[in-house]
Amino acid sequence: MELLKVSDINVYYGSIHAVKGVSFTVNEGEIVTLIGANGAGKSTILNTVSGLLRPKTGGIEFVGQPITHVPPHKIVGMGLAQCPEGRRVFLQMTVQENLEMGAFTQPGSTVPGGIQAVYEKFPRLKERRKQVAGTLSGGEQQMLAMGRAMMSNPKLIMLDEPSMGLAPLLVEQIFDIIRELHAGGTTILLVEQNASMALEVADRAYVLETGRITASGTGRELAESPAIKEAYLGG
Repeated sequence: MELLKVSDINVYYGSIHAVKGVSFTVNEGEIVTLIGANGAGKSTILNTVSGLLRPKTGGIEFVGQPITHVPPHKIVGMGLAQCPEGRRVFLQMTVQENLEMGAFTQPGSTVPGGIQAVYEKFPRLKERRKQVAGTLSGGEQQMLAMGRAMMSNPKLIMLDEPSMGLAPLLVEQIFDIIRELHAGGTTILLVEQNASMALEVADRAYVLETGRITASGTGRELAESPAIKEAYLGG
């Protein structure tokens, strides 16, 4: 089943044409990754899918419904959650309060079970549940941002640069969690500068260069492509 369909979107920042005729799909149960250099348009695409930006032309469908002009909070309510670049947790709130905020579209009766599920996935967050989020390490804040996104019970979760700024050991840990989420049935759209790790976990991948998709294929196909190796995988 096709969960997300992006059709020929063009996105501008003022006069700057940031995303140029991009089309791709994400099927239920997949990990799909977008890779590319800084400024290629990866985060712009996620922000457009989640309703934070609007395409000038083109369309976006989620579970068969057009969402191009749907407000962001209603898109979350439909089952599409975004874990933003730079984590962006609520720094003055506790870990538990952040998680409760993530469930704002859900019935109150589901919140305790949702929090329990996040704590099972991220035991470190349970240990720090009363701690103010601004005092957490970068890795813990990333776990919290992912946990907060999980609280909306998403059909599709979009992860924007989850390994950014993290030590190699934590990067491994975050990708282990991505694999676990996927194994548990969550569909994932992943934007990631660590192309090697992203292609390793991805069922399918798209390469973005200056706002256009220039290559696509399975994660393995792109990881073995000489051109992709040279451009993104250090030869």
